[in-house]
Amino acid sequence: MADSATIPRPDEDDSELKRSITGAQLFFYTLGDVLGSGIYVLIGLVAAAVGGAFWIAFAAGVTVAAITGAAYAELVTKYPRAAGSSLYVQKAFGNKALTFLVTVSFLSASFAATGSLATGFASYFTELWSAPPALLVSLVFVALLVVVNYIGITESVVMNMVMTFVEVSGLLIIMLIGIWHVAEGGADFGTLTDISVSGNPALAVLAGVALSFFAMTGFENTANVAEETIDPHKAFPRSLVGGMVVAGLVYVLVSMAAALSVPTDQLADEGNGPALLQVVESGILPISTDFMTKLFTIIALIAITNTTLVTLVTQPRILYGMAREDVVPGVFARVHTTRRSPWVGLLFSGLVVGGLLVTGYAVSAAGGGLDLVNRLATVTVVFLLAIYALVIVTCLKLRGHDEDERAFRANTPLLLLGLVGNLAILYYAVYDDPSSLIWCAGLVAVGVVLYLVEQLFGGGSKPRPGTVSRTPKGDL
Repeated sequence: MADSATIPRPDEDDSELKRSITGAQLFFYTLGDVLGSGIYVLIGLVAAAVGGAFWIAFAAGVTVAAITGAAYAELVTKYPRAAGSSLYVQKAFGNKALTFLVTVSFLSASFAATGSLATGFASYFTELWSAPPALLVSLVFVALLVVVNYIGITESVVMNMVMTFVEVSGLLIIMLIGIWHVAEGGADFGTLTDISVSGNPALAVLAGVALSFFAMTGFENTANVAEETIDPHKAFPRSLVGGMVVAGLVYVLVSMAAALSVPTDQLADEGNGPALLQVVESGILPISTDFMTKLFTIIALIAITNTTLVTLVTQPRILYGMAREDVVPGVFARVHTTRRSPWVGLLFSGLVVGGLLVTGYAVSAAGGGLDLVNRLATVTVVFLLAIYALVIVTCLKLRGHDEDERAFRANTPLLLLGLVGNLAILYYAVYDDPSSLIWCAGLVAVGVVLYLVEQLFGGGSKPRPGTVSRTPKGDL
């Protein structure tokens, strides 16, 4: 029998997104996005920055991110609509230029994250089949996920839930290896307190947090499906914050297991392959290493696919939401008449990510010495940290406005602590890699073009059949 919650009501505008996501699906949507977006790709870089105690960086990073998630939970229960941080900033400040900047920054972060993950996918894929060029693997990977998203949000979320269980199984394998190694008496627990880098230990941990923060991102994607969630006031606080807390605990345990199982300098050496794959290849478990390597590689590919799927769900929905607010051209508010997916924004997102990948590989081929995974991850973090700080400010500013007894309320002192944490990590990320700002500027330029097009040609046309009617400006 069809779920009555997914059957459009007779009076329901057929241009609106469909509410079909349950609280349980939302929890796994958050958990799957956060878990897959870094631990499989960047853990070696974090180990190189900190040393054996790199689990501290993950613990600190997820703490700051969870506090930020609480701000999102408060705002999304007050304004359960698509567009996320862009909508909240517009509500708080009423400045279309600032809203545009937030919109394009979040989109840029999501584009960069997708590119980084697609590149990481290609690096794991070579473990199974090294014949296809890495760029081709990345581009085909993105194209296939665009098709999945086009099919519909319910199918995407269900696929996300299935892949979340698979990726968690991969991390459980890493924890099992660590436990087995400890039980055999081969673990050196002193490694877990070793910050074996020169200079100030606090700065070393901060460097690790800046890198690991990429693994903490993803929860903000959850806010952008608010308009498609059943009973968002009840579902979001538990699903969003709960998913992050569980993900953070898994990160810390996996980091400890990896540090205890394989020497830190080996994990940090990218020439040895992905760090978690090195843990599997260590041969600690009494199972065929070749079998375990292939199994874990497949799991890692599924995990990265999971996160990338969620980022591609988010991008067109931001464009959809802000097109209704007259910030970007109205064409992005088009929803497919049968699939109910924002197909124009989805196609645009795929093209931008493809352009990033081609540019990155071209720079590398020209001898630029570019680590595309690291660079795009840093670009993602720079954008998101700035947005997170602004979202916390926005949350505090909107206190007393549009209050609803059903809305969640975050702890104020924790929000202030989260604001300081986000700004500190942002400062260090830019200080450590200032050239990432060039890539940030290039992505913002794409958004500037969209904004200018809207200002020059938008605002006066009537919606055509199959498009979403815009929200009147007076309702902002």
